[in-house]
Amino acid sequence: MENKNKDLSHSLHRAKIWEIAFYAFNNTSTNIYAMIFMYITYFLTGIVGVGVVLAGTITTVMRMWDGVTDPFIGYIIDKTNTKFGKNRPFILIGNLILLVTSFVIYWVTPVIPQAARFPFYIVMYMLYIIGYTFQCVVTKSAQSCLTNDPTQRPIFTMFDAVFNTVLFAVIPVIITNVLIPMYGGDTAFANPAFFQGIWKVFAPLSFVLAILAIIGLRRKDRLEYYGTGVVQRITFKDYWEVLKKNRAIQMLVISASSDKLTASMKGNTIIFVMLFGIICGNYTLYGSYSAITSIPNIVVTLLLMNFVARRMGQKSAMLVGTWGAIISAVALFFLMWLGDPTTLSFTHFNLFSILFLVLNVVMAGFSGVAGNIVIPMTADCADYEVYRSGKYVPGLMGTLFSFVDKMISSLAGTFVSLMIAAIGFKSVQPTPNTPYSDSIFWVTMICFIGAPIIGWVMNLIALRFYPLTKEKMAEIQIRIAEIKAEAHEKAQASAE
Repeated sequence: MENKNKDLSHSLHRAKIWEIAFYAFNNTSTNIYAMIFMYITYFLTGIVGVGVVLAGTITTVMRMWDGVTDPFIGYIIDKTNTKFGKNRPFILIGNLILLVTSFVIYWVTPVIPQAARFPFYIVMYMLYIIGYTFQCVVTKSAQSCLTNDPTQRPIFTMFDAVFNTVLFAVIPVIITNVLIPMYGGDTAFANPAFFQGIWKVFAPLSFVLAILAIIGLRRKDRLEYYGTGVVQRITFKDYWEVLKKNRAIQMLVISASSDKLTASMKGNTIIFVMLFGIICGNYTLYGSYSAITSIPNIVVTLLLMNFVARRMGQKSAMLVGTWGAIISAVALFFLMWLGDPTTLSFTHFNLFSILFLVLNVVMAGFSGVAGNIVIPMTADCADYEVYRSGKYVPGLMGTLFSFVDKMISSLAGTFVSLMIAAIGFKSVQPTPNTPYSDSIFWVTMICFIGAPIIGWVMNLIALRFYPLTKEKMAEIQIRIAEIKAEAHEKAQASAE
């Protein structure tokens, strides 16, 4: 055991804590665009001029296009080795594309003739997706070069959870409490200036975070820190072999994609409008809820990451997070069903309000562990492939994961649109002023609680066949160090 621990310590390379924190900003940078584009269906119905179902369907089709671009961009990353690194060029190029295309969508689309708006939007959004994929893939592909220490990789998730919890708390507050009143209140969703206001606030912030991520990767984005330590020739045939034989990435894709599909339904903007604006009767509660729960969410997630992921391994962390999320979600459903949501208040607390906050914080904390730990687990899958076949294909790992994830989760917008259309909202979407009905309650509960539970159950099934335990990853890192040493010796022999 002592020799094994010695071998493992010699095979590890670590990052500085600030480097991990800065690198985590890349995911926050892309999540800014993902979150502000959650309002895109309102842009489509209010500005572009399409129906509710078509808006949801177009969102689905565009996310599928997002998935289609992933393998090709992953292949480019796997073939890339530059003086600027393997990953950093894609952060910069991707964010610049996002900055320009989102600007054109929000500023140019509203001023062109009505008949041309829809096709113009489609073309620009397809370009936007390419930029999003460029930058987003690096969040997964650069994990293995930043650190291969099993106790360090979960630290990324801890920073990522903190940054995104703050982000998801701040954005709703700014949009609901500042931008919506500023641009017309209930009519803001039909005002182009509202969407332009969102861009002015958040697009520059995304660019700054992208630059910080590049700085965080600067020292470690080099050949000596990833793969076998030498340039490899990667072909599409190698990709096919990975798809057939890497059980770890197969199971991770199944687990995470089903989870993402249902989480996307839960996080749909329309669902929060119906939950807080119609069922609880006050949409401004949404902004307050996000602000109040942000710090507790962070604390719960950090505690779980520290005591589970870093000590028991990433597979165990996902299992614990999934079970905790299921139990708290079931309890939250019974509270909403048997209690009185109209009594929810964050200024005059009552029993319902306290239970609502506690259960949401617990559910968010556990589900945050299960959802966020997927990113460093992708790096484990890339290392497993080096161990299994000697091939380093982080671009494939990241984009394969993203491809299936996006193709499946792209259905979320369509599912939500079809469900609300089935209860009578075919040409317009529910607003905070829409009268309450039982059908609205049940559609909201299905999307907000029921669908995520299904996704978490799929997690449990897939993880039964996921092979990368904490002990297995220690064995893998020792073997990769041996592979690198062998490759280095061969390179020296060839040079002589």
